[in-house]
Amino acid sequence: MNWLDSEAFVLFGQHIIWSDMAGNILGLIALALGWRRALWTWPVQFLSGLVLFTAFYGHLAGSAGKQVVVMTVALYGWWQWRRGEEGADDGRIAVRFASWPERAAMLSAAAGGTVAVALLFTAYPSLSWDPWPDAYIFVGTVVAMYAQARGMVEFWFAWLLVDLVGVPLNFANGYAFSGFVYVVYGALVLWGMRDWWLRSRRTPQPVLEGAPA
Repeated sequence: MNWLDSEAFVLFGQHIIWSDMAGNILGLIALALGWRRALWTWPVQFLSGLVLFTAFYGHLAGSAGKQVVVMTVALYGWWQWRRGEEGADDGRIAVRFASWPERAAMLSAAAGGTVAVALLFTAYPSLSWDPWPDAYIFVGTVVAMYAQARGMVEFWFAWLLVDLVGVPLNFANGYAFSGFVYVVYGALVLWGMRDWWLRSRRTPQPVLEGAPA
């Protein structure tokens, strides 16, 4: 038996699974590291996806497949931040607000991706426990991670929108532990949003070659 699928303990009548607990804790650590603009946010996010993939592989193909996508985006984020093309004065990633075309592209990808993934989950019920909210949370997470990789302040707004669905959904389905973790996510998101917002205002804009001084 895969020990990641075994019960860690019971809290308030809820059976806490090792994989769920470990994945959520690693997710919280990764989000905190993202707030600090630390490169280690990406290995931790990758490790979180790997833990959940190991737990799901072999009996929950849909959930395992989603973790592969999350790990792939984590690798992209690591590569993007390592490039250092937008490094701030403190040697970490510089943050900025997305342009309107970038915002439109992310919103379109989020909307279209949610519909496409939800229809896929609906066609193959074994891939998801609840197609539409599951698709919304999954696609929203991928979009948020992409925005984070690009150093966009909108990363935090995307996470907040995911939390707005994730918190009540987990509590409504009896997952009090996961719901509580999402509440903590929400607090970190608000603090991180404020920090990145203020930093974006201090980030000097690039000067085009040939522009007047």
